[in-house]
Amino acid sequence: MLTIHTGTSGAAAVVVSGALVEATGSPAELTRRFPTARVRQWPGELGAGRVHDGPLPDAPSPRERVHALLRLGVTAVTPGTLADPLLRSAAARVGLTTAPAGTRTAVPAAGGRADLAVFDADGVCLATVLAGRLVYRRA
Repeated sequence: MLTIHTGTSGAAAVVVSGALVEATGSPAELTRRFPTARVRQWPGELGAGRVHDGPLPDAPSPRERVHALLRLGVTAVTPGTLADPLLRSAAARVGLTTAPAGTRTAVPAAGGRADLAVFDADGVCLATVLAGRLVYRRA
């Protein structure tokens, strides 16, 4: 199933097919090219997720510590961040990837993995998508 993700700014949209980005462009262009795709319009700016470098937030379990990152719009962590095997396992289950320190994740591009986030005007994460799966949505 194809899904078009777009923000309220209307500047950019991404077509996701499974775990990959099928196409990028304006919302109007993509809805014309993919008329049967489901459209998800998020009330914020769609783009690349954040890379987390450092200790994970405190929480009662490794799963909840990883989920705390998803609430921040994190789509990748630096390699040393997941030294604990339980954290590595929890991150792998949700699909979190690694990236070098000091980098940002790539802006979603056709053929690439569908990792993206949506942020409001204040920088608060509204949604996080990893490999095409919605893994966090602000209530």
